[in-house]
Amino acid sequence: MPTRSEVIARLTAGGAFELVEDHSPGYPLKIYRNGPKSMREVLQSTRVFDDRTFLIYGDEEITFREHFEQAAALAHFLRGAGVGKGDRVAIGMRNYPEWVIGFWACQAIGAVVVALNAWWTGAELTYALEDSAPMAMLIDGERLARLSTLIGGMKLKALVVARRNGAGPGGTDFAEAVAKRTAELPAADIGPSDYCTILYTSGTTGRPKGAVATQQNHITNYMNTLLSGAAARGLMGDFSEIAPADMPQGGSLQTFPFFHIGGLTGLYLSTGTGSKLAVMYKWNPAEAVQLVAKHKLSGVSGVPIVVRQLLESARASGADVSSVLGVSSGGAAVPPDLIRQIGKQFEQKAAPANGYGLTETTSAVITNSGADYFAHPDSIGRPVATAEVRFVDDSGKDLGNNQIGELWIRGANVIPGYWNKPDATEAAFGGGWFRTGDLGYQDDEGFCYVVDRKKDVIIRGGENVYCAEVEAAILEHPLVRDVAVVGLPDPEYGEQVAAVIQVGDRAQARALPDELRASLATTLARFKIPSAYQVTEEELPRTATGKVLKRELRNMFKAEPAASAAK
Repeated sequence: MPTRSEVIARLTAGGAFELVEDHSPGYPLKIYRNGPKSMREVLQSTRVFDDRTFLIYGDEEITFREHFEQAAALAHFLRGAGVGKGDRVAIGMRNYPEWVIGFWACQAIGAVVVALNAWWTGAELTYALEDSAPMAMLIDGERLARLSTLIGGMKLKALVVARRNGAGPGGTDFAEAVAKRTAELPAADIGPSDYCTILYTSGTTGRPKGAVATQQNHITNYMNTLLSGAAARGLMGDFSEIAPADMPQGGSLQTFPFFHIGGLTGLYLSTGTGSKLAVMYKWNPAEAVQLVAKHKLSGVSGVPIVVRQLLESARASGADVSSVLGVSSGGAAVPPDLIRQIGKQFEQKAAPANGYGLTETTSAVITNSGADYFAHPDSIGRPVATAEVRFVDDSGKDLGNNQIGELWIRGANVIPGYWNKPDATEAAFGGGWFRTGDLGYQDDEGFCYVVDRKKDVIIRGGENVYCAEVEAAILEHPLVRDVAVVGLPDPEYGEQVAAVIQVGDRAQARALPDELRASLATTLARFKIPSAYQVTEEELPRTATGKVLKRELRNMFKAEPAASAAK
């Protein structure tokens, strides 16, 4: 049986996934010779899906034909208002079907989507809007109410409001903007180097930066994801190039917000492959399980805590989720116990997958799936076909296998830089290599591992403690639902290791710190074992994209006494 690497080499040698080198940036980039040249082409390809169900929201269902005609109508509306190629259009709303329609309307005319974080306050939204200066906005009633004062002073060519819900006057109702439905897109000439999106980084350490992605960045991500599916079939001996319209219709549950690169990946993968896409107003595990069962969804993806909650809810409800064939996770470190739980709960029928990527790399550039994932559950996988990776020391010198250094990435996925931030762009992307800020290593088989964020490494008495390793060990305890490890100042050792742990019942977990000290002593060196604990029933504070807000966790230890261990 061929290896995954051999299958990918065969698939990329010619045909739909043929890779060629582009030297125009001054260094070699691997790009897909026969892939779409723009996201507009992806939208145009969906005409063949016609009356298949596409978008599912509550009791609402929208077919591919209805979606295309609404996207085309909105594209004509925006063009008529004076919005064209290269103009920025802000989308600010929950994961409604209108988000998807708005995204594709912008792709139809070459407008740049500025994806606004739906969790942001008015002040945070104001910052992003002043930074990106959009020509038009597509928002829901919640954002309209939050931004009414600011919008009055903006020079917008169009303001379209979805699901107003009594938010008051202003703008054009979404239904009116898409009323003149049509099967024809406005004319537009869009190429690979044209800007496609501006997604704001999560800003866990400061002001968010607008990550500017090109059409080629998103197309590369799209093709890489399709290649991964073709490779899975190739491992089973099937190398036929099957048109999406001839394949059984799949369906996925969208848990990532659309303003997150993981959310956009799910959006355009479902669109381009003719799959159903089920969306929710907000994350609700019980509702998610019912959606999977009712619509026979075949794929689920999300940050690890979301996947864990979905599995728990499915087990508790007894709902039939046997339609699920794939469970993928990303956006945060994936604990090995979660991979085992996926395999056990779905009786090895659902292939687990993990993707490592960032906003700046337009989603996954390192992936782990299938048999590789079970064999290397603590690895993020191997680089995708279009990506190069390096692990370097503080001087930028390449390190050998199994040596920990900062992960740098180069490839057609990597964005050109940050909006209005030339200094930050040069610091992060100089020479085409994106400095991720993550520490890790590559083993002798080419598998990559991330051990911590560079800024989060705990240095205790001169020894490095990597949070991901400690968190994975703590998650083995059956009472632990979630955990995050942080460093706290210590007068003797520089820093001490501290853990914030979520449990289901705090009363049952009174002895948990002592139990962990005993169990961790068998798997971790003494200096890695947390000396302070906070145990809570509350969910850990996270950004809208699932990253733990460690600065808030550190504040918990200032506010309350912790269960401490002797040093």
